[in-house]
Amino acid sequence: MCGIAGIMTSDGSAPGTDLLERMGDALSHRGPDGRGRHVRNGVGLVQTRLAIIDLRTGDQPIYAKGRGEEASALVANGEIYNYLELRDGLAGREFATRSDCEPPLHLYLSEGAEFVERLRGMYAIAIHDPGSNRLVLARDPFGIKPLYFASVANGVAFASEPQALAAAGLVKPELNPTARDQLLQLQFSTGRGTAFRGVERILPGETVVIEAGRLVEERRLAALPRLAPMPMPTEQAIRELDGVLTESVDFHQRSDVPYAMFLSGGIDSSALLAIMARLNERPVRAYTAGFPGTAVPDERLHAREVARAAGAEHVEVEVTEADFWALTPRIAAALDDPAADYAVLPTFKLAQAARADGLKVVLCGEGGDELFAGYGRYRTARRPRPFARRMRGKGILEGLGILRVPPKERVWRAGIAAAEEQGADQGLTRLQTLQAVDCADWLPHDLLIKLDRCLMAHGVEGRVPFLDREVARFAFRLPDDLKIKGGLGKWILRKWLEKALPEARPLQRKRGFTVPVGEWIARRGGELGHLVAAQPGIQEACHPDKVERLFASGVGKHPLAAWLLLFFALWHRRHILGLEPQGDVFETLATG
Repeated sequence: MCGIAGIMTSDGSAPGTDLLERMGDALSHRGPDGRGRHVRNGVGLVQTRLAIIDLRTGDQPIYAKGRGEEASALVANGEIYNYLELRDGLAGREFATRSDCEPPLHLYLSEGAEFVERLRGMYAIAIHDPGSNRLVLARDPFGIKPLYFASVANGVAFASEPQALAAAGLVKPELNPTARDQLLQLQFSTGRGTAFRGVERILPGETVVIEAGRLVEERRLAALPRLAPMPMPTEQAIRELDGVLTESVDFHQRSDVPYAMFLSGGIDSSALLAIMARLNERPVRAYTAGFPGTAVPDERLHAREVARAAGAEHVEVEVTEADFWALTPRIAAALDDPAADYAVLPTFKLAQAARADGLKVVLCGEGGDELFAGYGRYRTARRPRPFARRMRGKGILEGLGILRVPPKERVWRAGIAAAEEQGADQGLTRLQTLQAVDCADWLPHDLLIKLDRCLMAHGVEGRVPFLDREVARFAFRLPDDLKIKGGLGKWILRKWLEKALPEARPLQRKRGFTVPVGEWIARRGGELGHLVAAQPGIQEACHPDKVERLFASGVGKHPLAAWLLLFFALWHRRHILGLEPQGDVFETLATG
């Protein structure tokens, strides 16, 4: 896992090494173990390395020759889990390393931009092909690993994080109002645009080709099979699920350093633990977050029981109100592509604990809800009309009178609506369409950004075995009634877990995961409200007096709205105004 960045100039002039160094410095947290650089024929690449596989010879850039005399160069952020199988299939190619990222370069040299079709993993890859004077950028189909690009004064630049482009002076940190409006209603932004004007995402599964500093080719690899459900008996589905999920977890455990996992006690992480316990001779190390002294359900007790049943080494991490006030400015600073999901707090704290214990790799359960239909919104949206509800039909701040421009005059839901229309044109069931919408936007632009930034802030790699192409191929084509039955989502996964780890009690209804941000904000809302309302980003988008009134009222029925406004105020200060966090929330907001 690493950070990558680079530029291709339009006139062929060599990028300055100081420019590459500034981008590398901005990405150093993603790769504290080393740095590599490549400059040739108007292309400059930089990579900061987190050493996971091939610790001795796996430094990047990686070079390999094709038909021409000049070697092509690759820098990558991610893991190619089927790299051993790819190496075996590349007979006649000479490998210089044991790195998982070298086979993609050889595949590119033999197959061109189609090389991504054979990759199984999470990745953001940049390849400079001097023979054809091309820069190729590719991102994995689920968007697990981030990649951004921008047209700049003399070409096209890219980076793992937008803030690296700003730190190098390639783009100005100017706010994109459309993305801001989406953030303030959805807690994330959709599609290609980002919160920074002029900075765009390489979309999940997208490969782009750049020549002479301009985009000349785009292609996209789908994460989900666009096929209707395939009938399958329950017992057959359980057997096939066991095989495909076990294979994925086994692949995701490929590492030359120790690994652990995050255990919430829910269905997804319990399923991962059950398989990891089966595959590992030594006890699995499992980290669980808890919120002592609050009204939210404490998952630690159930997670403790699950860990004990699986023979795991259980580590409980307390997340307190003091952590909330102290860490939130740092978290907002880490999330340069803003995702205001309150789960950022426990995710950040768990990653901090794992890194303090010397770990670089953790397996996580993201993707289970999307692929196996775990969200309650799937069940309500499938109800017969007129009882069905549109998914994300109402914005978080809608109806509160806080925004200067009423939501109905905005286009904040346009990205979600476009994804819904695209899914509806594919001949899918209503449930499959909802899953596809979430996999297009919610998953990559909220959950996976949260995971990537919160873990990489500590130099920790997060792996997500559910988001594997073979798991997706199996799960997405399951009949709807094997996903949702008797009011329970993830039904087939629950039935499998009932056999694999019955102590997880998978058929019991469980309350959804929550973080007591509203409870904490309410205790100090009176002193916090005027600080939030005074921030330039808030004043531009909102009526300050109504923001202050929301916080002063004790948050009440709108804890998510208060959290979202606080997060955006902190994010705007750091990434638009360029002000570094100064202490806790109150100290940071009070600093001019």
